[in-house]
Amino acid sequence: MARIDHLTAREAATIEAFVDGLWAERGLADATLAAYKDDLARFAAWLEAHHNLLDVDRSLITSFLAELGNAGVSARSQARLLSSLRQFYRYQRRNGVLAADPTSDIEMPTTGQRLPATLGEADVEALLAAPNDGSALALRDRAMLELMYAAGLRVSELVSAGRDQLNLRQGAIRISGKGGRERIVPIGEPAVAIVSDYLHRGRGALLGAAVCDRLFVTARGHGMTRQNFWHRIRRHAVNAGIQASISPHALRHAFATHLLNHGADLRAVQMLLGHADLSTTQIYTHVANARLQKLHAEHHPRG
Repeated sequence: MARIDHLTAREAATIEAFVDGLWAERGLADATLAAYKDDLARFAAWLEAHHNLLDVDRSLITSFLAELGNAGVSARSQARLLSSLRQFYRYQRRNGVLAADPTSDIEMPTTGQRLPATLGEADVEALLAAPNDGSALALRDRAMLELMYAAGLRVSELVSAGRDQLNLRQGAIRISGKGGRERIVPIGEPAVAIVSDYLHRGRGALLGAAVCDRLFVTARGHGMTRQNFWHRIRRHAVNAGIQASISPHALRHAFATHLLNHGADLRAVQMLLGHADLSTTQIYTHVANARLQKLHAEHHPRG
């Protein structure tokens, strides 16, 4: 991977200005900006002394991608690099630095579609019911699982949620998602009842004399972490007898897929998930369709 500090001062400054400008425009996460920076540094290093980032055409970019392919770089990685270049050149075009975008008519490499692993409705019910020993930890874990499934939250959104983001009276939670985009998500009566039970009987018992503004807390009085929650999910999945391998986002994926299976509008699901682009949400239609095809094959007399 190329490093920006190995580039000329001019190229490094061009990349830094782009990253700063993109952050100001869209408030992207540090990891996303770092990925753009690395991809652009890689392309700039490939250009070497013959060209600079602001003096390229379509043929140079396609040659770069072709060399990556010949070197064994996957189509998915090529697509990510091209996406970074598109963002860069669209930014330069938008700000009047370039008259044209050299990536405008370059097609994305075919990557195939990686469908997210999800859970069937019976498995979800079993997982939600798994924390059942009545302890404060079980009350917390069940509330977290219920809320994640009810609202389709990312793990990071779930563990970072503050007590003040939850409105049980209205049955909703306010989420600040990727890029600082805020959304209000309804959570439904079952989740309201279970989260309310945790707040009345579990949270105070876990906190003791400690003070924490996080909604979900540990027995040490701190906010839950992604790693801790993932460890708990795996334990409950085993106890629930779930055979399938599940991801930390399994309940978020199930939320989207089950909504679509029951006839929800794709745009509505996009808003609930907090996706900036509808194409990100559309992958769940493929999951839902794959499930329907499997059911047809298993149960239809001519399947």
